[in-house]
Amino acid sequence: MAPKRPMASQRPGNPGTPSGEHRGSPLDKAGLGIKFLGVSVLSGVLLAGMALPAVGALGLTAKNTAESFANIPDDFKTPALSQATQIFDAKGGLIAKVYERDRTVLTAEQMAPVMRQAQVDIEDARFYEHGAVDLKGVLRAASKNAESGTTAQGASTLTQQYVKNVNVEKAGDDVAAVQEAQRKTLGRKIQELKYAIKLEEDLTKDQILTNYLNITFYGHQAYGVEAASQRYFSKTNKDLTVPEAAMLAGLVQNPSAYDPVRFPEAALKRRNVVIDKLLENKHITADQAKEAKAAPLGLKYKDPQNGCITANAGMGFFCDYVRHVVKQDPTFGKSAAERKKLWDQGGLNIYTTLDPDKQAAAQNAVTKKVKVTDPVSAAATMMEPGSGKILAMAQTRPYGLDPNKNQTVVNLNVDASMGGGNGFQTGSTFKPILAAAALESGMPPTQAFPSENRIDYPSMTTCAGTWKNNAKGKDRSVGNESASEVGPYELKEAMAKSVNTYFVQMEQQVGLCAMKQMANKLGISQTAKGDPFVEVPSMVLGTLELSPLTMANVYATFAARGKYCTPVAISKITTVDGKDVPVPQSTCSQAFSEGTADALNTVLLNVTEKGTGAALQLDDGRKIAGKTGTTDKKKAAWFNGYTPQLATAVWLGGPAGGVEMNNITIGGHYFDTVFGASGPGPIWQMAMNQALAGSPKQDFVTINIPDPAPKPDPNATAPATPPSGDAAANAAGGMIGGGFTLPPGIIGGGNGNGNNGGNGKPGGH
Repeated sequence: MAPKRPMASQRPGNPGTPSGEHRGSPLDKAGLGIKFLGVSVLSGVLLAGMALPAVGALGLTAKNTAESFANIPDDFKTPALSQATQIFDAKGGLIAKVYERDRTVLTAEQMAPVMRQAQVDIEDARFYEHGAVDLKGVLRAASKNAESGTTAQGASTLTQQYVKNVNVEKAGDDVAAVQEAQRKTLGRKIQELKYAIKLEEDLTKDQILTNYLNITFYGHQAYGVEAASQRYFSKTNKDLTVPEAAMLAGLVQNPSAYDPVRFPEAALKRRNVVIDKLLENKHITADQAKEAKAAPLGLKYKDPQNGCITANAGMGFFCDYVRHVVKQDPTFGKSAAERKKLWDQGGLNIYTTLDPDKQAAAQNAVTKKVKVTDPVSAAATMMEPGSGKILAMAQTRPYGLDPNKNQTVVNLNVDASMGGGNGFQTGSTFKPILAAAALESGMPPTQAFPSENRIDYPSMTTCAGTWKNNAKGKDRSVGNESASEVGPYELKEAMAKSVNTYFVQMEQQVGLCAMKQMANKLGISQTAKGDPFVEVPSMVLGTLELSPLTMANVYATFAARGKYCTPVAISKITTVDGKDVPVPQSTCSQAFSEGTADALNTVLLNVTEKGTGAALQLDDGRKIAGKTGTTDKKKAAWFNGYTPQLATAVWLGGPAGGVEMNNITIGGHYFDTVFGASGPGPIWQMAMNQALAGSPKQDFVTINIPDPAPKPDPNATAPATPPSGDAAANAAGGMIGGGFTLPPGIIGGGNGNGNNGGNGKPGGH
């Protein structure tokens, strides 16, 4: 049975003595007036009792010391103590604990009375009886040192120790500053003494003790008694027993030498010394002391868990994203220094938008379909349409620092500025952005273009003028993925088959500026690397390098019927004392009309019903919409798809972008060539099946877009019948006999000169 601890929480001494009042002999009371002593006396006392070298060795004189004491400012300020920050998912589960100092600040009432008493008894038994300096203790230390011929015994009071700890805390991670704060010099001791005097004027003894117990280092990255209790005994400080409290109190003198994990015998011996002190000062009974000393150490040690690297279920990358948000968003401070201070200070409870069930679904899919040892990796981001909430962020390779275990700290789901990479070309998943611009400009969803198998890039208008084709050779033209893809095509069929030449012709008619402006409305203003948005024709084929988060939000906008919302990862932050901290809010706007969205969603539904994504249906038969994409040389493949309540973007490729996915084995499956439907598509399908299981089915709002008339048989001898009636009426504004619109400038191919960095390579299906 564990020994009982004393029930009283009152400090020792006369019960009627107020907390801030001092007792003791005239010699004790002289300690209260130490600042009025002659400087030479003060120096002699410090030298005699505080294990310091002679004044002469320091090059100091009594006059120097007097001036130093007088010049020390009285406005000693204690810093707000850095504490651990906890990051939670949307259901309240702990994602990770991050800290510069693992500390949880407690009030006096939250601390075990025996812990408070044990620390006083072993460090400064007369703490409640003397002032800022204990003259009796100094003289005793001087006598002991003289007898032994050493300077082994010091006489710093608990208040002076607290001042030193404050200076160490202020130094933070600056090694030189920490060493300076701990340097044993007369000047340092004089400074600590003056600050201790000031503290004893401003705070009660109980307040000083509480502060001391919250700031002190107990080893193994534990600062303060609560972190120490959790580290060594896996319990809160309030529940400590006598032997447990004694062990912690004994650590303060030398956390390394008395480390109970590495040196249990030394820790046990030191613990028993503390128990003897408790008995000597009549704070426990002889029976309690006997029982406490007979108890084993009883460790229930937990390794320090610090940082996003400790997050479970692949949440480390999202945790790291949250860190970047706090350090970069102006909501958390006007300057980078202010925001860093907030993060380093800690003591925050950060509640995020991460849905643990959807995170598990995404993580399961990217790790089941792609192995960490594969030459390629996968990344998936899930978002809630209409709110901007990031619900999941997963990737194949685990969060960590060991490349030999295929670990990485690069979050492939986000832009470089937020801890990500340089992004990836998006292939044909960019085409719906142009379609949105075209439909919003008034182009009918039945619009047809000649869509020859290969065409030269035509001249196109930009926001500032005209783009002209100055390229040479094959870079001058664009072709379709298959030789059989020969137009004319209308939008629905062209999107389903991902016909490159159709969208280049649409791009020419709409103009590069309109497409760029639509991309801007959908959150795309630069590449993932941070390069500016360049208006070139090849961007419709997905040559811009973007992140999965960016693309997930684009498709979430489609699902939300044109409502674009900036991404958010944090829903609420509170401090440890319950105060709310302002957090960034999603800003929403109507990127395009609901009518445009309904037409676009109808087109993208057709992709998954009759087009390149037809094999990706979900198990419960609910409607899905989306778009496949594959880049030049198959270096990246995408499937971005959605239901009305969930949008998911999945990327597959080499993390550095240089792996050509031809004749390759991924996840144990051999691929002749990877396409959006065959590589990332099944990852998306697995993730969405799990994420949506049991949730209500929701339908899209769609419009009727009639299928185009059958194309004439190219082997037939009779000419095709020209359109009449409604078909002829629909042909107004440039429709010609074949039933398609001839964009201006398409006849005769492209013109102009030059490599404007723009032609790029076609995006595949």
